[in-house]
Amino acid sequence: MTYSLRSCVWEITLACCFNCRHCGSAAGPARPDELTTEECLDVCSQLAELGCRRVSLIGGEVFMRPDWDIVAKSLTDLGIKLNIITNGFVFTDELIDTLRRINVQSVSVSIDGTREVHDRLRQAGSYDRALTALERLTSAGINTSVITTLNSGNVRCLDELYEIFKDSGIFAWQLQACSPMGNAANLRMDYRFDFAEVIHFVEKHLDDPVRIGIADNIGYFGESEGYLRGNRNGTAVYRGCKAGLESIGIDSIGNIRGCESMYDDYFIEGNLRQRSLRSIWEDPDAFSYNRKFTTDLLEGTCRTCEHGRYCAAGCRSYNYFTGGNMYRSLYCIHNKDN
Repeated sequence: MTYSLRSCVWEITLACCFNCRHCGSAAGPARPDELTTEECLDVCSQLAELGCRRVSLIGGEVFMRPDWDIVAKSLTDLGIKLNIITNGFVFTDELIDTLRRINVQSVSVSIDGTREVHDRLRQAGSYDRALTALERLTSAGINTSVITTLNSGNVRCLDELYEIFKDSGIFAWQLQACSPMGNAANLRMDYRFDFAEVIHFVEKHLDDPVRIGIADNIGYFGESEGYLRGNRNGTAVYRGCKAGLESIGIDSIGNIRGCESMYDDYFIEGNLRQRSLRSIWEDPDAFSYNRKFTTDLLEGTCRTCEHGRYCAAGCRSYNYFTGGNMYRSLYCIHNKDN
């Protein structure tokens, strides 16, 4: 079977000005052997050659890599739609001008709660700077969204955040579940919350100007499923994890995974310093957790659930880190075992 690569999440550096309590990659210092500029430009060409349509650049913090703009421009020059995810801590006029010149399609700013909650998770003063980044980006006419990573301690902030974001000029707000990996695992953060409560929150605002959506690790198949994933025509139902089927993740030293949320050496399929992206992508034994999936692999409630054949137990990464089993979703709204 032939698989078409549509999207990529690329961690271009692990360097970050924060050391967030819930950071899945435990970012901070850059790795000493991160891909060089020349190697990154070659990766850009390989992505385009495989027909990749969309790339999200992440860190660490993207803007802490000195040549981020060279890599970003290479992607957009190749016709790839580019999103950048940032903590929004440092935004200068020059940076805004560079984003516009490069023709970045959108920028997503991470905001994880009200001022007290956000700053406790990230760094003192980071909340106010993130809001300032939102204002500067939207004022410059750059498509801007917010990403909120939910855990037991910040899920109660959603109503307050909504009041802040509804008139902010952002076009979308994504809610995703914190996964117990990296710092979140090391610090034993309580990542658990009721998926149903978050879904009900989104349902209340389906007709609002800001498009609120849930990520692939929250769900699945409630009554309003078709409207919950950033779509308003009722057809955006979750159709299973796309890691290794339509998407890949690349880390800052060239390791390839099906998704950058699969932040564990177990999921590494190869490295771009040893093999081409095409050889990894077209390897018949790669990404077997999805490419060789059958419903016989489902376990627990997922095995008997009527939706199991569609959602295939949901997000492989979240399942792996929360329960050690990729084929059983412990926190799905249909799960009666938790």
